Amino acid sequence: MFQMNHYAWRAPRAFHASLALLLLGTLASPASAAETGSDLPRLKAVPFNQVQIHDSFWTPRRETNRLVSIPHNLDMLVKAGNIKNFELAAAHEHTGYSGPVFMDSDLYKGMEAAAYSLATDPDPALDKRLDGIIEKIAAAQQPDGYLNTHFLVVASDQRWKNLRDWHELYCAGHLFEAAAAHYQATGKRSLLSVATKYADYIDSVFGNAPGKRMGYPGHPEIELALVKLWRVTGEKRYFDLARFFIENRGRHFFAEEHKTPPDQYDGSYWQDDVPIYDHKTIKGHAVRAAYLLSGTVDVAAETGDARLLQMVHRVWRNTAEKNMYLTGGIGPSASNEGFTEDYDLPNMTAYQETCASVAMALWNHRLALLYGEARYADLVERSLYNGVLDGVSLDGTKFFYVNPLSSTGNHHRSDWFGCACCPPNVARTLSSLGGYAYATSPNALWVNLYIQGSVTTEVNGHKINLAVKTDYPWDGKITLTPGIEAASKFALKLRIPNWCDDFKATVDGKQIKNPTVEKGYLVIEREWRKSDSVVLDLAMPVRRVQANPAVREDTGLLAIQRGPLVYCVEECDQQEKIDSLALPATAELKPEKRPGLLGGVVVLTGMAQSRPDTDWRNALYKPMRAPKQTPITAIPYYAWDNRTACPMRVWLPVTTPPALTSTIERQAVVSISFKNGNCQPEGVCDGVEPKKSSDQTPSTCHWWPHKGTTEWVQYSWKKPVTLNGTKVFWFDDTGHGECKIPAGWRILYRDGQDWKPVEPTSKYEVKLDQWCQTGFKPVTTTALRLEVSLQPNWASGVQEWRVIGEDEE
Repeated sequence: MFQMNHYAWRAPRAFHASLALLLLGTLASPASAAETGSDLPRLKAVPFNQVQIHDSFWTPRRETNRLVSIPHNLDMLVKAGNIKNFELAAAHEHTGYSGPVFMDSDLYKGMEAAAYSLATDPDPALDKRLDGIIEKIAAAQQPDGYLNTHFLVVASDQRWKNLRDWHELYCAGHLFEAAAAHYQATGKRSLLSVATKYADYIDSVFGNAPGKRMGYPGHPEIELALVKLWRVTGEKRYFDLARFFIENRGRHFFAEEHKTPPDQYDGSYWQDDVPIYDHKTIKGHAVRAAYLLSGTVDVAAETGDARLLQMVHRVWRNTAEKNMYLTGGIGPSASNEGFTEDYDLPNMTAYQETCASVAMALWNHRLALLYGEARYADLVERSLYNGVLDGVSLDGTKFFYVNPLSSTGNHHRSDWFGCACCPPNVARTLSSLGGYAYATSPNALWVNLYIQGSVTTEVNGHKINLAVKTDYPWDGKITLTPGIEAASKFALKLRIPNWCDDFKATVDGKQIKNPTVEKGYLVIEREWRKSDSVVLDLAMPVRRVQANPAVREDTGLLAIQRGPLVYCVEECDQQEKIDSLALPATAELKPEKRPGLLGGVVVLTGMAQSRPDTDWRNALYKPMRAPKQTPITAIPYYAWDNRTACPMRVWLPVTTPPALTSTIERQAVVSISFKNGNCQPEGVCDGVEPKKSSDQTPSTCHWWPHKGTTEWVQYSWKKPVTLNGTKVFWFDDTGHGECKIPAGWRILYRDGQDWKPVEPTSKYEVKLDQWCQTGFKPVTTTALRLEVSLQPNWASGVQEWRVIGEDEE
């Protein structure tokens, strides 16, 4: 086996542009050699519909996506009112609109997923269903080309009045992506005609030419979409408009739009704080940032703008080296759905939005094509196998918006969301998966993902049908057979993942003794014949991963990875509670196939240590008891929360942790008067200490969208408890949400079959950013209820709710 000295982080040799490529594989007109730099590879993504996937890992997930998730998404889009909004707009109605201002975008993503699916798996019923939706969309479009149902139904006089917040350009971008996918999948121009008419209208509004105006989207996405539309139609004006949006970003346009004084403006949330060329770090809203950078790569690769590419490289390094989760996701903070400071990577409160993992795959895929460096494809793989795949349940009907790396058992997937961007985003990614796997350059076929199946393409004028046989990611052995009609000379470039320290490669059974590895790719260049085959064997031991010491959350902790998969432990697989477990660095872990578990997985088993239970009631000191040995089982991170609700952890201590204080509320069952898909009732007792009422943890309990009502959250115990006080930390996201501290509250206790108010000994205070505590005469009960009166026109929520037992005074 060959020892790999991993290529160090390094700047590409030149920051010039090579060919920017669409995921679908449509090739743009090449820039001149002087513009692109002759030393950069000219990679072209092999279109996803030229890739056949037939393996034990991805095929079942893609079938579930095709047969379950895509129909489920379309059904939920009907239920949520997305399609009805188009019917209302077509009928010139001005009441009845459903959802937030960006509702159109979710429908477009759902349609894009369906279109990709039609290209690989024709389905007359789905094809007809899309045709019906397209008819409704076309009927809603205005004569001048404008198309956004919120403004057509709700605010017809408000076009382009708030580019920062109202997402008109963002929605248009997803229409353009869906239209490009639908046209290339079906050959029909019905949706493409709608898209080009709208793009022509937008182009008539924005730009540098006389009669046009300044502006760019608060939520980037239209930039990369316009490049796709240009490649499909050949209309260069669309690329020029994308370039306009990119190159002008950072002019503090949103300060002008909202009349914010320059000395009070911080545009970092929208990546509008400095000119586009001057960014040094990843910042602001995570999805917006990665979409913007994806579009920037597309534009800079075509224009040869070295300054833009230098900026992208700086920000990429800051992201990969200081701001990315082990699972390939980004964005630690719920309060801004994005970034805070370098190395801030909390586990339980990790936001790590599913869409951000999709965006990471999109961004790094473009960089992999541009530079031909495996480190970018490594991150595509990391995101796809962990952060993206985690976003959907194994049965295809439930989804994560937020993806923590630790849970007390209160974080679960939902069948839909009020902001439903993530479900169709996962669906479109799985439908187009093959497009990430292969690329070509004039004299080489590049293999970026190892998926059993085949790819059909051309290299150097020779048609190649490369067959791949593997049980990846469970096994590192890959057999590649380049089927060709006649002897052909070209190079196979096989990615050696950065998690692989040793590999072995043979050609026709003969080991390659002095392998050539360039930029992370094993290069096998020869004249190939029909009978030739290559076997690449990637060593896939279980690895312990440590974080940079600057990541304070992971001090004293290690994670587990095997191949591209990050592993976690769920309490339902253990004999002890996971908050008592430690996994010593020297403990041996062995892979074990379990075909009947979680759709068929390889688990990792070994022996851990468990902290003995200690009763600390009424005690200050006790003798230490030695930890005991206990079996441990780890499963792939993407598969967690598909069985019994229970605690989960990715990062584990190497020595047994101290005992947690067992609070009364953590012994209770939590229930609530109303729960939507974004609400996590158990968050009221997860022990996460809030700093401000505006903190948005992944497990926030709230009653949105109920407003002005009386609601409650309740603790229930198996045995009676005696209580005499409580304290509440309220949730309030005023300024960017619809939750406000309540008008009032009170505590009730269950007495037999009745609910009775306690007798308070102090006031029920309602204050921001602090605990609101009250005492009451002792009650002995099996249930306590926090009853909340919501302010008119406002929802409300609870960060934490703690109760005080009589013996805690």
